[in-house]
Amino acid sequence: MTINIDRHAPMRICFFGDSFVNGTGDDSCLGWVGRACEASRRGGHDLTCYNLGIRRDTSADIRLRWRREAEARLPPEYDGRLVFSFGANDGCLREDGSSVRIPHAEAVANAEAIIASAASWRPTLMVGPLPVCDEAVDRRTAELSKAFGSLCASLGVPYLEVFHLAARSETWAGEVMAGDGAHPNERGYAIIAEAFKQWEAWQAWAGYAAIADA
Repeated sequence: MTINIDRHAPMRICFFGDSFVNGTGDDSCLGWVGRACEASRRGGHDLTCYNLGIRRDTSADIRLRWRREAEARLPPEYDGRLVFSFGANDGCLREDGSSVRIPHAEAVANAEAIIASAASWRPTLMVGPLPVCDEAVDRRTAELSKAFGSLCASLGVPYLEVFHLAARSETWAGEVMAGDGAHPNERGYAIIAEAFKQWEAWQAWAGYAAIADA
């Protein structure tokens, strides 16, 4: 069966997350979100993209703000949709080094509250957290990525795992080390953007060709 995509139907999409959603470190100020939305618009889709990524935001921060910010941008009469990506900051240590900012179980609970509520309101996707090239933090983030994937599967929400894609990339690591020590530059974000653009769940929303469902 073929899914026909109406390229001319207006769509508004809110992207919620942390600095990786924001595109911090990218000299072009596009990040993976901007690149994906640019490609969709150039493909003829009437897409409005709201980048609501905030540096240092944890799952707890996003849980507090996402609904209010989304409602301001997605009136009921519009086709509004949601994409979430967070978790890297949860596993970072507090400034005093005493503990992680958000313990694993609490981060998963936050994600469940966010994604379950979002999916009951609007079409929702989730992209997994990304590495910061710190061994201890990345180990915790990898565990969260796996847990988030299981959570989304149980909720019936499409999930794109990108942690290992970035973690295995010499380009990602090289740009992180050449930059601020946590974020890549243009080529690193382009890797995530390409994976996102090719993701079937995104293609079904704002893809560049009809998707054949075998």
